[in-house]
Amino acid sequence: MIARFGERVKSGQQYRLRPGAYAILIRDRRVLLTHQAHPIPEFQLPGGGIDPGEGPIEALHREVFEETGWAITGLRRLGAYRRFTYMPEYEFWAEKLCSVWLARPVLKRGLPPEPHHTAHWADPEEALELLANEGERAFFQRFVRR
Repeated sequence: MIARFGERVKSGQQYRLRPGAYAILIRDRRVLLTHQAHPIPEFQLPGGGIDPGEGPIEALHREVFEETGWAITGLRRLGAYRRFTYMPEYEFWAEKLCSVWLARPVLKRGLPPEPHHTAHWADPEEALELLANEGERAFFQRFVRR
């Protein structure tokens, strides 16, 4: 069974399945997060939706670059969780199936090309407090405890 976080499922609400891949990015004992300023300002694990015809690893490389400007290596899947939520940027309700990966940022290729995103380095304790999504926090907390 896959853990579920976030809002309760709304009876009668139609949800669109939205698979995604997200990364815990560690380098020199610091964590690379992304800050999304719009539509809702929040700190997140870099990552996002898997586009049609794309695999999770390909999506993760693309999303991390778009949201942080960094290239990554050494991917290892940690697990997955579900999250039922409204996605205002797409104007639909989604059942997000989020795979979480561990990776290492290796090369800063430039500024994040994704609008409203900035890269942010944090200590692990700070990252745990900053992450807005409880599913991301749960995976990150499990990782830190190891």
